[in-house]
Amino acid sequence: MPADEAVRAALAGVAPEPGAAKPDPILVVDDVTRAFGGLKAVDVAHLEIQRGAITGLIGPNGAGKTTLFNLLTGFDRPGSGRWRFDGRPLHGLAPHRVARRGVVRTFQLTKALAKLSVLDNMRLGAPKQTGESFFGALLTPWGRQEKANTEKAHELLVRFQLDAKADDLAGSLSGGQRKLLEMARALMMDPTVIMLDEPMAGVNPALTESLLRHVKSLRDDGMTVVFVEHDMDVIRDISDWVVVMAQGTVIAEGPPEALSSNKDVVDAYLGAHHDRALEFDAEGNPIGETAELVTEMESVELGVDPSQTPTAQSVGLDRPDRGERT
Repeated sequence: MPADEAVRAALAGVAPEPGAAKPDPILVVDDVTRAFGGLKAVDVAHLEIQRGAITGLIGPNGAGKTTLFNLLTGFDRPGSGRWRFDGRPLHGLAPHRVARRGVVRTFQLTKALAKLSVLDNMRLGAPKQTGESFFGALLTPWGRQEKANTEKAHELLVRFQLDAKADDLAGSLSGGQRKLLEMARALMMDPTVIMLDEPMAGVNPALTESLLRHVKSLRDDGMTVVFVEHDMDVIRDISDWVVVMAQGTVIAEGPPEALSSNKDVVDAYLGAHHDRALEFDAEGNPIGETAELVTEMESVELGVDPSQTPTAQSVGLDRPDRGERT
């Protein structure tokens, strides 16, 4: 049975609800919180990631998706909580130790070393290199290991169609090629779980299909994939399971085809007023509650007090009993 069908079959009986138990979870998150000042960016009571699946993590901007990634991979510290990978605790570990356990991530803004060649960027991703230790570099033959790392790097560059760029500086690559390089470099670690933060963001449409194929191939190779994405077409195309975040919490889970009709998900993206009829006057100007909503959205973009805008005053938002609507 193909990997995607096997995963879907395993998840078929899982309840589509926040914190749902999975038949074979590889990552388990409990009571994880992270606050910035008075803003609670992450507040996840319980989350399980199914082994061997592609799990999409979605939500509006500011939902806490990247912050959760940062916490799980050691790039940030939580206010509270714990999480386990294959039954072993990961909380409190530095990023390089998390990666050595088998959980590797990429970044929304690529971290390629621009003044090194593409091949050297790849070789840097190999773990447990003899040269990382001063005495190891002096006393241990490292030529055989370097040769093996170089061969593995070349194989991955061929797989990601970057072999022709091996000797070019990484800084000369396009945005999409840098995404491919970062994904290929992550595979130098032989990860069990790979976490991709918006792998399609800023990518030329011509390269999007290539990236999608590569993400699917990671699952086919037995890896567990967790990725942040905003494009719902991408989510539907490659996800086996989708986790939805809003205001730091998990508000929904389920197969991608089941979420489009979920009211909590629709509200998170479109706001709780998405089902109200819009009102306009004869000249096409918003009136009533529609005018209020327009004013509030404009004030957020401009950073001004909505009660002081001309539109707000015309519909009564400047009255004392309405002035707290900001």
